[in-house]
Amino acid sequence: MRPAVAAAVSVAARHGVRVADPVVLKDSFSIRVHLRPAPIVARVPTVTALGRPRPAEALAREVSVVSFLYERGVPVVPVSDLLPPGPFEQDGYAVSFWTYAEHDGDRRYKPADVGRALAELHEVLREYPGELPYLGPALDETACLLDRLAPLPGVDAGTLAGLRDDLDRLGAELRGAPGPAQALHGDAHPGNLLATARGPLWIDFEETCSGPVGWDLACLVKTGLLDGPEALREYGADPDDPGLQLFLRARRMQGALWMLAKGRAFPGEVARVVAALDQWRAGRGG
Repeated sequence: MRPAVAAAVSVAARHGVRVADPVVLKDSFSIRVHLRPAPIVARVPTVTALGRPRPAEALAREVSVVSFLYERGVPVVPVSDLLPPGPFEQDGYAVSFWTYAEHDGDRRYKPADVGRALAELHEVLREYPGELPYLGPALDETACLLDRLAPLPGVDAGTLAGLRDDLDRLGAELRGAPGPAQALHGDAHPGNLLATARGPLWIDFEETCSGPVGWDLACLVKTGLLDGPEALREYGADPDDPGLQLFLRARRMQGALWMLAKGRAFPGEVARVVAALDQWRAGRGG
């Protein structure tokens, strides 16, 4: 954590931002640090760098998509206007800068609120003119993770072979997935919707990509933070649509691989690693 925070503080200082009391808001797949007293949050990929050989490129896509949305009045947490948002590269870390938003971390929105918010987000994202990797989180990043994580301590050869086989199969199916491609959030669960005085604000577009909306819907329907099927109905989609099954399988694969990556960085996550692998095994083939 300390080198990542130091990298963010160093870049901010070069742009005239005084940081007296950096506070880590979250240390999970990436680090988000509030550069107090400045109303700036630095985002520094850590675990996610395992699946992204060039993490600055993912941050650049995030900055581009969020800036596009903010200019059109979509409720998102914007990039910082006190220094260039980046991304920058410092001491081996990629860093981007965002506006700090006061929020209630314990508040959760109702399924209706989240479903409608995602529908409105998708409506504007259809107009995004930039290029984004097609289902990058499910295709490019999972393949990179499996290559870089194997062999894994405590994961037997049969499990690795099964993951590889499923990934090859899913890749072929996803590349032929039905439905028009458009810009997506990429990780559209309610944990990425901050409760603020301005209302719900979307964050964390680091996995933004193009593809059928089914990918974002699969992210939402299986959330443990609210009634996912009800949120999908409010979105205007059928949670029992057979067409979602492919994206749900891909989401389980993605979850298993990212939890394996996180387990390497955080030994205390072993139980969640096992749970993610069990969920993947239970859903193999359907």
